[in-house]
Amino acid sequence: MISIHSVVYMTNIILTQVIFELMQGEHMLIEDLNLVKKNYYEPMLKLAIMSEEELNQIFGILDSLPALHQDLLDRLLKLRREDGTVNLVGPAMLEWIPHLQSYKTYCCNQVSAKTLLDHKRRGQAVHNFLQLCQESAFSRKLDVWSFLDLPRSRLVKYPLLLKEILKHTMVDHPDHGPLSQAVNVIQTMISQINSKAGEAECEYYKKRLSYLYENQNEEDVSRSRILHCHGELKNNKGQRLHVFLFESVLVLTRLVTHNDQPQFQVYRQPIPLPELVLEDLPDGEVRVGGSIRGAFTAASER
Repeated sequence: MISIHSVVYMTNIILTQVIFELMQGEHMLIEDLNLVKKNYYEPMLKLAIMSEEELNQIFGILDSLPALHQDLLDRLLKLRREDGTVNLVGPAMLEWIPHLQSYKTYCCNQVSAKTLLDHKRRGQAVHNFLQLCQESAFSRKLDVWSFLDLPRSRLVKYPLLLKEILKHTMVDHPDHGPLSQAVNVIQTMISQINSKAGEAECEYYKKRLSYLYENQNEEDVSRSRILHCHGELKNNKGQRLHVFLFESVLVLTRLVTHNDQPQFQVYRQPIPLPELVLEDLPDGEVRVGGSIRGAFTAASER
């Protein structure tokens, strides 16, 4: 028969392991963020591979994030006792979580950062530099974007880690209430950040649409605040089109370059969603050579 003492002992061991995972994750993130500045940002600036303005657009406020996560790590280290256990994580997290508001700025910048990075890496100098970095030991064979996306990836792990800590914290323990509150606060914050990032992505692409004709239904696009999805398809002539599904209109575009910046030239007339008819093709069935014809049509054309 397992004693209550044994259950409590095992629970404390698991709890200590989860808290250690939280602390170790912070330490690794800090190291990687500093690595990005040292091995990517500073060399590209020094070698004039990209302009300072371009680098700042791509890296955003990443330079300020190591101090933010070092603050959490320091708070947790101060709570660690001689036997390695950490007591009352909840209050420390509740005090620290509001500082994550700066992630709104970082996450809202990601879509423009990724687009510019992809555009610049088409140039030989940027391509060669990033390829050399990826082949170097310090990068662990990871692309630069994997590092730039680390803060966002870390952000969404906090609710999971806190829930795991809460799971192994006794209900009558003084840390249970603050931990439960911390889970709710961080989930609400992440939801707000995701919402703002989605709006920023929508606005970014709306601003980069170029219209050839005055009657190309700009109003439905301008009213949209949500971009459901976008991606590349081919029409029945084999032309690559970049398709945007906004909340009220579907827009077909061609990717073009203007003043060394990517833009999307609107192709034909955008289709309002009430006029859009979708046909769900069975798995494996392709029509018109994989074109969008037959997949996206306007009701007025049927």
